[in-house]
Amino acid sequence: MAESEEEVDVLVERVVKDINNALKKNPNIDEIGLIPCPEARYNRSPIVLVENKLGVESWCIKFLLPYVHNKLLLYRQRKLWLGKDALIDITCTLLLLNPDFTTAWNVRKELIQSGALSPEKDLYLGKLALTKFPKSPETWIHRRWVLQSLIQECCPSKACKERSGAVAVTAAQTERLQRILQEEMKACSEAAGRYPSNYNAWSHRIWVIQNLAKDNKKVFLDELSSMKYWVSMHVSDHSGFHYRQFLLKSLVEDPGCVLDKTASALQSTSNEHCGSLPKEEASAEIQRTVVPDLFDEELELCTDLIESYPGHETLWCHRRYVFFLWHHWNHKQGSPLNSRDRQLDNSSSATTGGKSAQAMDVDGMMDPNKQVYTQETKRLKRGPLQGCQGLPTEHRFITKTLTDCRSTEQARFANAYQKWLDSVLGQ
Repeated sequence: MAESEEEVDVLVERVVKDINNALKKNPNIDEIGLIPCPEARYNRSPIVLVENKLGVESWCIKFLLPYVHNKLLLYRQRKLWLGKDALIDITCTLLLLNPDFTTAWNVRKELIQSGALSPEKDLYLGKLALTKFPKSPETWIHRRWVLQSLIQECCPSKACKERSGAVAVTAAQTERLQRILQEEMKACSEAAGRYPSNYNAWSHRIWVIQNLAKDNKKVFLDELSSMKYWVSMHVSDHSGFHYRQFLLKSLVEDPGCVLDKTASALQSTSNEHCGSLPKEEASAEIQRTVVPDLFDEELELCTDLIESYPGHETLWCHRRYVFFLWHHWNHKQGSPLNSRDRQLDNSSSATTGGKSAQAMDVDGMMDPNKQVYTQETKRLKRGPLQGCQGLPTEHRFITKTLTDCRSTEQARFANAYQKWLDSVLGQ
């Protein structure tokens, strides 16, 4: 073990080089972690690289972290000069050990702006840090800054286009943004799986989809479908259900969002009523029938999860939000669909192969060889969707739940939901 200050500095500098050399040697490293080791037992590097996993023996942290921390502070105070390569190595090591050190992220911002550091490499570093610290707020904040820079680079503002005469976004830029979007969705999913109710990860996911896919409602629909499996495996994670609420509200509030889901509906010959209307009126008519289908699917998901996993308050809170959003949308339409209309719509959809008679499409994010969550069996037993028919339907669901349930928590949540219906939406 090194004893003098000079020996400690030599040791730490070697460890910093080993970390960065490992990252350069294997660009596919996807996880970092600490290896419990109170003291150095062998005369070897404390950095261990096995396949795509990078480990740091814990005994060196007490030397490594103060060293890189002081080095960076001296640089910021202009008491020490460091080259660009040294700054990249020191900040990389520091952020892998303490990603909430804002000064290090600010230094890397300056390196990105000067062109000395690639934004994609910084996103990769942040993703690695999130495998050890999945809730790190500074890491998520920095990712948004980097992504904002990439958005401005790929999609310059209108004023910049007019000054520079820039052309439209190229196919390569569009592909780059799509690749970044997919990587961010993956990073958010992994972080949410590592830390329960990871508010920072889900908030970042909302920001990403608002800024990278705001004009592509198909992404919203795909996300709504793909997250069914995730929430069915994390029924107590309110942040995940809050994300579904955001998606559903965004789709419902956008007048043209549902047309992405039923792009061929205007050309369908099976719907003679819509076909005889002008395009604007036909679009409105389709929206009146498709938006309720979104609510139907979401309430069906709530029903299945509440019945399968009794006693989870998150599921009841989500059902409350979905029904309130449905009630508000119905009221906003001016002429809401009544129970008889919805039954006729469902019967028509069942005979024409419509959406409401089909089982929900569960995302294929998971391994196709594994048993996936599906509602097809339950729906076949219950028959076609009956639609969001209003308060009577909800009261029948509550009565059925109270009759069948054996959980005191389930009964308490059902009674609370009934009281909320009567006090807030009661007739």
